[in-house]
Amino acid sequence: MGAVAADSDSGSDGDSGKFRTRLTVGHHAILADEPESVKGANRGPNPYAMLKAALGACTSMTLRMYADRKNWPLESITVRLRHQKIHAADCENCESTTGKIDEIERVLEFEGELTDEQRQKMLDTTEQGGMNEVLARLYAVTENPKHLALSKKFNQQSYITHL
Repeated sequence: MGAVAADSDSGSDGDSGKFRTRLTVGHHAILADEPESVKGANRGPNPYAMLKAALGACTSMTLRMYADRKNWPLESITVRLRHQKIHAADCENCESTTGKIDEIERVLEFEGELTDEQRQKMLDTTEQGGMNEVLARLYAVTENPKHLALSKKFNQQSYITHL
């Protein structure tokens, strides 16, 4: 894994992007920012969008590797993610019962001549490893119940749309 560097330049080139941050990931450069509604310049995705992008990419890549290894006829994968804050009291399986927690809903769409069993195996695969483990380990390091709740919510929101 390559190193990541974040450099906030506070709009030094004359634009009003006080939240704009240049991210360097290995040899790749990405801009992060906040939307204009919170006084950003909207020059790039905000951190929540980047988290969803990372989770979506990890899910898609994991499923592609799994299907290729099994020689299954998977043509394409679409991963849709939605982030929202919910009241902890509304969360059935969360450690915390007060305040608000992050919920990420994930919807998966598979295109290809897959059997129901293959689709289910692919769903089962998304519940293991990758970013799910990273989120669970974050809880182990911080002991913050919000991180464990986020990992659990991400794992429990696997849905599939048959095309």
